[in-house]
Amino acid sequence: MRTPKGKNSKALIAIVDDDQSFREALPSLLALIGFRTAIFGYARDFLDSPQIPDVSCAVLDVSMPGMDGLELQQHLIATHPVPIIFITDLRDAKTRDEALRAGASSFLNKPVSEETLIDSLNSALRA
Repeated sequence: MRTPKGKNSKALIAIVDDDQSFREALPSLLALIGFRTAIFGYARDFLDSPQIPDVSCAVLDVSMPGMDGLELQQHLIATHPVPIIFITDLRDAKTRDEALRAGASSFLNKPVSEETLIDSLNSALRA
């Protein structure tokens, strides 16, 4: 299993996804390799969190009730620019292109391999 590089090992990764099983599984994986995590079921929960200033990277789902991941991305760009990785079930090229054009570091489809996720996180945190 790959590990975070250098200073990335203490990075706080925000996970914003309405899929409970994903929210439960991902933090365990990231903790095993040295990342800290903050978990949110909805975009509004994340935006209301006092942890936002400490977030180094956000892992977002696209489709969520209320504010979706693309709207959250725009809000973060305007208020707290951090690298963004989308991990989603949505396999729509238009949405993928929109997210990447707006500055997302990666747009990954579920299920995502551990190696791909870790490589994407390391790349996003280096940028």
